[in-house]
Amino acid sequence: MRLELVTIRAGAFAMGSADGQPDEQPLHEVWLDEFALAVHPVTNREYRLFVEATGHRAPGMFADPSFHLPAQPVVMVSWFDAVAYCDWLAGVTRLPCRLPTEAEREKAALGGVRGIRYPWGNDANVRGNERHDGPQFVGLDAPNGLGLHNMGDLVHEWCSDWYDADYYRHSPARNPSGPPHGTRRSSRGGSWRHQVCVTRCAARSSIPPEKTYADYGFRVAVGAN
Repeated sequence: MRLELVTIRAGAFAMGSADGQPDEQPLHEVWLDEFALAVHPVTNREYRLFVEATGHRAPGMFADPSFHLPAQPVVMVSWFDAVAYCDWLAGVTRLPCRLPTEAEREKAALGGVRGIRYPWGNDANVRGNERHDGPQFVGLDAPNGLGLHNMGDLVHEWCSDWYDADYYRHSPARNPSGPPHGTRRSSRGGSWRHQVCVTRCAARSSIPPEKTYADYGFRVAVGAN
């Protein structure tokens, strides 16, 4: 199975927002070791291979004509489903596949550019889902500065971290991976079904890990964590 990845080099970036939501503050410097991130969210085509190989529960949206096309992002997957997929993919590819941390997802969304609000710059009106009954195909947008697609639109993407609204006030400066426990898992990215379909790089979201929604998917990271 081919996994299309972009390598994000080790280094520091400014995480959070000085003027965003309270859980995005304070703006702080974070160092991350090198990792790789998939170019686009996991698609129905890719997830179906996992379901067929393992007998894992298929998402309910596989039977919905607005959501079941091969190039659409898989949705209605829980955090546990996403982790199971990554574990399976690690066995197939012999790579350390996993979900990205919030910090990794934000650094990747910025595309190597400091100070921008969205993966493509500061204009919120240049991206968005043109459909109103489901997500577009992955990869139809122009890539960000690192060559990554759909970093601010399409679906919310699960991250590995537990969510803590105050985490930035005490998180480590190197390779933060979230608090040790919690009740909600973090997610990043936009949503095809929101009135505003695009999301700032620093914007945070979260839901309980067992929940599934029609605008929740994920993408794969590779690297030690």
